[in-house]
Amino acid sequence: MRPGAAASRVQSFVILRGALLVALVITTVGPLLLLVATSLSGPWFFPALAPSEWTTAGWQLGSDGERLGRALWTSVVLAVATGLLACTVALPLGRMMAGLHGWRRHLAAAAAFLPVAAPPLALGTGLQVMLLRLGLGGTAPGVLVAHLVPAIGYLALIFLGSFTLFDRRVEEEARTLGATRTQTWTHITLPLLMPQIAEAVIVGFLISWSQFALTLTAGGGAVRALPLEIFAYVRAGQAQP
Repeated sequence: MRPGAAASRVQSFVILRGALLVALVITTVGPLLLLVATSLSGPWFFPALAPSEWTTAGWQLGSDGERLGRALWTSVVLAVATGLLACTVALPLGRMMAGLHGWRRHLAAAAAFLPVAAPPLALGTGLQVMLLRLGLGGTAPGVLVAHLVPAIGYLALIFLGSFTLFDRRVEEEARTLGATRTQTWTHITLPLLMPQIAEAVIVGFLISWSQFALTLTAGGGAVRALPLEIFAYVRAGQAQP
């Protein structure tokens, strides 16, 4: 291949990659920017490209509203608890799955992926039956349990990848030098995995934060998290709270 043709192909690849990156940024950030603009806008009617005025009345009303404040606090508590508890359970599960081989690992990974891939409404309906029998239906702990189901599955898959790449010879060296299993786990394994653990907690937080169907079905409408309140405003045709 001539040098000129090779350089042209490289340049075309760079341009294509740049165009795809720009498209990704637009499709990811664009809806969020539109949402922020709508929340700060006054009257905004088609075909106007921009609102006739800008106002923070919607944000002030949302921050002063007692109902939205309680919903925001409920969502924050549920999301933080989900992230921490799901990470605590998923970490040993991921390590256990990484120690499996062949069809056993595939089966365990499929079981962890099932609550992630299942339709939220179907998953929530099944969980609601279980929670009602346990006396947790329509309660915040019941909603927390419902959020933990997909979060644990998702984080278990994350830790499966982390422990698959983890060099266990470091642990073996610590054990050779006289460290117990507990000391190895707390002073070697956990510090090395701290970035992955922090990422997993954040992912668990986001999984809980965005749950609508599970919150509605498990909470029975009694647990008013932020997604439920926002959806109520959207159904009422209100772009602002």
